[in-house]
Amino acid sequence: MDGYTELRNYAVIGDGRCVALIARDGSVDWLAWPDLDSPTLFAAVLDHVRGGRFLLQPEAPYTASRRYLPGTNVLETTFTTAGGTVRVTDALTIPGPRSLAPGRELVRRIEGLAGSVPMSWSVQPRFGYGTHSPRLTRRAGVPVVTFGPEAVGICAWNAGEPQPTSDAVASRFRTDVGTRSLLALPYAHREPLVLPTRADCEARLDHTVATWREWSDGRTYTGPWYEAVLRSALALKLLVFAPSGAVAAAATCSLPEELGGQRNWDYRFSWIRDSAFTLNAFLKLGCAPEATGYFWWLMHASQLTHPRLHVLYRLDGGARAPEKTLPLSGYRGSTPVRIGNAAADQLQLDTYGELMQTAWLYTAAGHRLDADIARRLAQTADFICRTWQQPDMGIWEVRSAPEHFTQSKMMCWVTLDRALDLAQRRLIPDRHAPVWRRERQAITEFIDDRCFSPRLNSYVRSAGSDELDAGLLLGLLHGYRSPDDPRMRGTVAAIQQALQDGPYLNRYLGADGVPGSEGAFLACSFWLAEALARTGRADEAAHLMDQLVPLANDVGLYSEEIDPTTGEFLGNLPQGLSHLALISAACAIGQGTR
Repeated sequence: MDGYTELRNYAVIGDGRCVALIARDGSVDWLAWPDLDSPTLFAAVLDHVRGGRFLLQPEAPYTASRRYLPGTNVLETTFTTAGGTVRVTDALTIPGPRSLAPGRELVRRIEGLAGSVPMSWSVQPRFGYGTHSPRLTRRAGVPVVTFGPEAVGICAWNAGEPQPTSDAVASRFRTDVGTRSLLALPYAHREPLVLPTRADCEARLDHTVATWREWSDGRTYTGPWYEAVLRSALALKLLVFAPSGAVAAAATCSLPEELGGQRNWDYRFSWIRDSAFTLNAFLKLGCAPEATGYFWWLMHASQLTHPRLHVLYRLDGGARAPEKTLPLSGYRGSTPVRIGNAAADQLQLDTYGELMQTAWLYTAAGHRLDADIARRLAQTADFICRTWQQPDMGIWEVRSAPEHFTQSKMMCWVTLDRALDLAQRRLIPDRHAPVWRRERQAITEFIDDRCFSPRLNSYVRSAGSDELDAGLLLGLLHGYRSPDDPRMRGTVAAIQQALQDGPYLNRYLGADGVPGSEGAFLACSFWLAEALARTGRADEAAHLMDQLVPLANDVGLYSEEIDPTTGEFLGNLPQGLSHLALISAACAIGQGTR
């Protein structure tokens, strides 16, 4: 398909610090090293000519089937040809306790299962988002490619003799029943490159499988759609940047929301918008270390810009994310290819509600706040009392003029409502509680007077508008109004009528300052399922979930959006918010209906 693979055909592997996308045809088309938000070594998904890839596949015509090894983020692909069957197991390995390990390591194990299969492989490294061809040398007979402080070894055992070509290191070999081959890419950044032994690579691959299974065995969820929830938990875990505890919104950048369009954004940052869903998911799944790590990262990052919040923060907690474009052709011609994200500097008032809701959930789980955080949360409530009257860019980070977005006001209400509860429980200072109470009431009057349409019997996208917005569902999910409130029930029904198409839900239909259109936003569909459950429409909620869960790809992953006509994935993947919304909806429906 024009040199590109359908986005639906990608699986993801990771090690808690970086991730790789692997296509069904055995090509590693995305890998950013050393960290999830670093420049790439492979980026063929964004430019199949210049991006670089690591291709491993049969030389004969084949069919391919895939799965994750149960309870892991280790991928298994089985290629079947007329002459035989071969299995490839892919992992970004997790260092074990004993051996000296490379800084990062990709391992590919190839096993002959039946007959005889001719195989070929080719490593085409392109450092810096495809802008730098490497320098090739050999160390102890092993090909090593370098650029600046980066070095990658190309190790092969029983997989042919690596041969340099004009733009790659490649080879061919044959698998027979019972044979086992191994390919490994050890990586170093500003440190000596460790060239591993085959035994060390095999041991780390086995250790990686065991580590993932141990983590999965510790999850506590027992409700409906169990397999989808566990896979979502594993996908979410891949987006946790272990050195800091931050959670990336997605693993990739600039995968388009519209094929050939301009809606191509870098999602390798942590969004405050996702924080309450993230902490709630960690708590519901029994991920106490991840919950604590994420909460303290959130409070650390946000203190750098206190009392103002940025829309997003880097995974190391920094606030700068300058947006740039890269000279790449883009996925199927979708340009510009962007890194960084200009939304970082927008005013987005809903984030304050998300932050306060996250702190409220953290304390509800029995955790305490230290004095500094308690003081800052109280000052955050003070800040919203001074700021909520301003127009903002809203949860969807529009690039049109600021508006009085209803969902933003609802989350300002949540900010003050949760602050009052925390103050009442003496968890944060209560000196300004009367002001918070007065402004909470003022926000209520603004929303109910200016952001509700009697004609539609629904809250609307922004003050004075007659448009709907799926983000309004968050007002219900975060408790702006009781599920029994007629206005919230009317809003759910109106959103269904205006924005729903089968299991799909559009975010909104109005202008947002960016040319083009987009697919259906998957998180919104899961929010609708949860909203239906909360408003007493349990059977409809379960029916919708039964339609949404099969929309995942063959290995259980979701992107940000789906084209309702073709079913093709759109946007960055795997998308944390899609998986978070699935977990939240399944938990809510399971608690209330089954």
